[in-house]
Amino acid sequence: MELSVAAAVVIGNEVLNAQVPDENGAYLIQRLREQGIRLRSLSIVPDEVDAIIDAVVRARRGARWVITSGGIGPTHDDVTVRAVALALGRRVVRLPEMLSLLEEHYPDVRTPEALRLTEAPEGTQLLFQEGSWYPVLACDGVFLLPGVPQLFRRQLETVLKTLPLRAVFQRALYLGRSEAEIAAALDKVALQTPGVGIGSYPQFGPGVDHRVRVTVEGPEQRAVDEAVARLERELPAGAVLRVD
Repeated sequence: MELSVAAAVVIGNEVLNAQVPDENGAYLIQRLREQGIRLRSLSIVPDEVDAIIDAVVRARRGARWVITSGGIGPTHDDVTVRAVALALGRRVVRLPEMLSLLEEHYPDVRTPEALRLTEAPEGTQLLFQEGSWYPVLACDGVFLLPGVPQLFRRQLETVLKTLPLRAVFQRALYLGRSEAEIAAALDKVALQTPGVGIGSYPQFGPGVDHRVRVTVEGPEQRAVDEAVARLERELPAGAVLRVD
């Protein structure tokens, strides 16, 4: 398993039913990229315990960190805490610190439903952030975040502060040939430079001045530059229109 790899699980019937668009997945992809952390997978599952367990277990097989979105409130369909605990083989417990926070912010609310906000998988660490009384729940590399986009984004920044920051270097080649014409060169260079990622993206539509954009990215500038130089040598003559 790569060290700097994350996976995400977006939880919510409302997303799958098209009642609410998924903003959190797209935002998470962008922020992880800026952090230099590769996102291995992103699943969207309903508010069902078994579905969440399955998604979290699969995500943990290939990722060091798992970030969930949604299902941590006090209503009947908020089952993420229980599902994550089961996926981790842990009990659900009431955290005294969370109970104190609930009593401080909602002193007149002691319903069984409200008390669900004090529950977490056993062994959970609380990550606090300025401007919010409810902390991020973190357990065994799984971070439980809310589904409301404004809250998700705020808590995601708290999570990212605990993760490594890595540089990502990228360059692009703009080509005047089709993918079929350049595939052999891409295959060859990809095998020669396993430390970088090479992507190929055909371009269509009016006003486009190239047929394919090839991206080369990796954690080391020298390796990226070397892969670009190899591509320039291996691609058909005249295929490269420009390089950024």
